[in-house]
Formats: sequence, structure tokens, C-alpha cells
Amino acid sequence: MPILPRRALVAAAALAPLPAFAQEGWPARPLRIIVPSAAGGAADFIARTLGRFLEPRLGQPVVADNRPGAGGILGTEAAKQAAPDGYTFLIATNSTHAANQFLYRRLPYDPVRDFAHVGVLGSFATVAVVPLEAPYRSVPDLIAHARAHPGRLFFGYYSSSSQVPAALLKARAGIEANGVAYRNITQIVPELIAGRIHFAFLDSLSAAPSLQSGRVVPIAVTSPSRSPLLPEVPTVAETIPGFVVQGWIGLTSPAGTPSPVLARMEALLREAAADPGVAEAVSRQGLTPGFLDRAAMERFLVEDRARWQEWVRIAGIEPE
Repeated sequence: MPILPRRALVAAAALAPLPAFAQEGWPARPLRIIVPSAAGGAADFIARTLGRFLEPRLGQPVVADNRPGAGGILGTEAAKQAAPDGYTFLIATNSTHAANQFLYRRLPYDPVRDFAHVGVLGSFATVAVVPLEAPYRSVPDLIAHARAHPGRLFFGYYSSSSQVPAALLKARAGIEANGVAYRNITQIVPELIAGRIHFAFLDSLSAAPSLQSGRVVPIAVTSPSRSPLLPEVPTVAETIPGFVVQGWIGLTSPAGTPSPVLARMEALLREAAADPGVAEAVSRQGLTPGFLDRAAMERFLVEDRARWQEWVRIAGIEPE
């Protein structure tokens, strides 16, 4: 490689674009956390809880930007396309960064190449729920009802955390049921209440308000053991051994986000996970706190993609 004269180096430096980030000046304006789902869901709750924790520590507003649709793809793509200047982050989930690779033939983003990860905040199970008027109140009852009415049961789903468990139940129990796709959880609960669908798997955070109000009935959880929030509700694994499906929520950012920003946000996410107020708030909604730093998140994602690939295969879900 030829060595440029000093004059040429000075000229080249003058023409080079100025960096978009200066460590000592960040953050100089509000931060945005893109939520790839509707207001009121699990990711939205985490984003707003995290935003309230971050604002006094960063000295800037933290705005939740809901971008629902297509199983989290629309919001994730918006995050990918954002400037990597340290002012845009994304609530990452098992849907956006693991399952979607196997549920869709073509993703407009690469969950590895297009993002710089910050960390994982915790994990959650899903809850199988049925209408109040349903004649079944357990997984064995639901399976028996489905076998007595082949092809006449419908379940709703809005993300991998709701689609995959339902499809796995079909495959493992050998029953017929029809899936109906919805844009978000706020559409599913009214359909359940009206009896237009017969069961659904809802992430535990999003399901909490409906469960607390008694509008739907929980019949099982997909965690390895019973939930402290629903101790009387059995696991699916108590009926179908080995049936465990868990999701997670974390924080990521566009690829190219400055390392000092990632390091600072990782430290703050660690603080948030350890904060009693944050831990209590998210635990009350069904999230099991379990912080993973950037390096651990990278390793975890490799394992999680393999899990979801296997679950999708067993469930027999054809990519859209």
C-alpha cells in the first residue's frame, strides 16, 4: 500500500465525515426504544418500565416507539434502518431474533449481522387461556374436546410465543385445530371472550391484565415449573412430558452503534435488572429476571435459534 504524503493525508482527513457520536456528549437528545408490537403488550411494558429507569440516569427522555405488525418484523426492520448513532434501540425478543428466521421465508433483516446487542433482561412463559364459557378447563379436557370435534376448534396467535406452543400442542397431542393470525394481543382477547376462537397461548406479561380481570381462564403454562403468579395452574408438561416453550426480552441496537454507548447501556440494563423496583414490576407481570450481558447474549442467541428451529420443525409450521 503506497504511503501518502502528509499534505494528502491532511486533505483526506478534511474530507472525511465527522463521527456522529462523541462519547463525552452522549446523550445530547432524547433516546428512542422501538417496540415491535402494540401498546399494552409485554415488550411495550418492558420498554416503558426501562425508559422510566433510564431517564433520570441519562438526563434525557426515553420514548417508546410502537411499531407493531408482521410478528415483530416491521419494528425490527425500522430499527435496522435507523442511524447507528446511539439514540435508537430495539426491544428484542425470541420472535424478532430467533423464531422469525424459521417462520418466514424471507426476513428484511439479519438478526446477527444487522444489530449490536446490549443484553437480555429476562424470560417468560406463555399461558394457555380459554373463554369463560368453554366446556374445558385443562389441557386434557381441551385435547379430548378437540378429538370429539375434529377441525372445529380455532386458536389465535400474534407472535412466535403464541403460534409455536399452539402448533406444538397440535402436533404432540395429535389433534386438529385451525390457527388464526392476529396483528397483536389486543385483538385476540376480545375474540376469546366472544367465543370466536377457542383457545390461545398468550405471553404471560401481555396476559396479566386479562387474567387479573377474570375475562379469560388460564389452563396451563409452558414453563418447566408452575408460575409463582399462577401456582394453581399446571404446566403443559404435566400432561405432555417435555413440553416447554419460553420466550425472552432484551435490548439491541442498529449495527455500528458506538461501543461506548453499548457499554453504558449494558451497564444500565444490568442496574435495571438488579433494581428492586424494576424487578418487582416485571416479576409481577410474569417476567423472570435473568440478566445476560452482551457476550452472554450472543452465545444465548445461538442456542435459542437452534431451540426455535427445532420447535418449529416438530410443530410442522410451514414458513410464510
